[in-house]
Amino acid sequence: MKNIASIISSKIIYAHMSGTKLAVTGSFESKNYKLAFYDETGKKIFGNIEEEIDLTKDIIEEKENFILVDRSTFGHLGISAIAIKEHLYFKQIKRLEINIILLFFLIYSIIAIVGFYLAKLFIKPIKEERDKLNNFIKDTTHELNTPISAILMSTESEELNSKQIERIRLSAKRVSEIYKDLTYVFLQKDVEQKDLKEISLVEIIDEQLKYFEPLATKKRIKITLDLEEFSYKIVKDEFIRLFNNLLSNAIKYNKMNGEITIVLKDNKLIIKDTGIGIKKSEMADIFKRYYRATSLQGGFGLGLNIVSQICKKYNIKIEIDSILNEGTEIRVLF
Repeated sequence: MKNIASIISSKIIYAHMSGTKLAVTGSFESKNYKLAFYDETGKKIFGNIEEEIDLTKDIIEEKENFILVDRSTFGHLGISAIAIKEHLYFKQIKRLEINIILLFFLIYSIIAIVGFYLAKLFIKPIKEERDKLNNFIKDTTHELNTPISAILMSTESEELNSKQIERIRLSAKRVSEIYKDLTYVFLQKDVEQKDLKEISLVEIIDEQLKYFEPLATKKRIKITLDLEEFSYKIVKDEFIRLFNNLLSNAIKYNKMNGEITIVLKDNKLIIKDTGIGIKKSEMADIFKRYYRATSLQGGFGLGLNIVSQICKKYNIKIEIDSILNEGTEIRVLF
């Protein structure tokens, strides 16, 4: 505004001194400014500023405008003061406020979306673990309920026949397996090293096969053995957990009249079944705790997780090949 006033003032002085006509119309009109000339009495000579102006002030601030009063004409052409009223400053401030508000909402929206996405991302594993834990509790309840119900039903009569006794034996063994798995995972994960010694794996396999014989007979599963004498330095209870979980799965997920082949030779334990198999897409998750590839059979997703923990502890390699609906082969490499 000062710059414009200075230009107008110089044109007024030049017109007066050169005797030329001052061309005001067009030269000084602008959509952003209003202009007025005043004589020494304060009377308006020319201009489009309508309101009265206090010419004693240099800057007048109105509600939405500023008015600049300039006296650099020194009375040339009878003009003692120039008043310039601007319309630009408050418009720009308002536009800037709108832009800031829009920018704020844009940034806020982006932050909210990113925050929501990150929150979902961070909460997802917690939610998954919570769901797994809830499913684990349900499955455990169901797994315990089945053998306990069988025991209660079998002991309702005072005299037990051989079939009822066998049902009680199977149920009690199932409860025992569940207890041992839960104890290993939650209470005795770190077995004392004083129990670590070389043991005959063939002897333990023979012992445990007697335990699983009734379960295999119930599904009419044929078990074929090819065992060579082999000793390994491992805590006995941990190898039992490893072998029992693998064999239990081979029986549990096998078909009626199926087959299981157990091979122990060349520092390698192989358990091969003719069961339902595992999908390739699920192979990467089968060792996770609480994970179950199928809900068709009992279990609560601890067996292979226990096997994985024991293998890592003793630096034992485990390999799995499986074809859906054909069977699974698990190789334990000592």
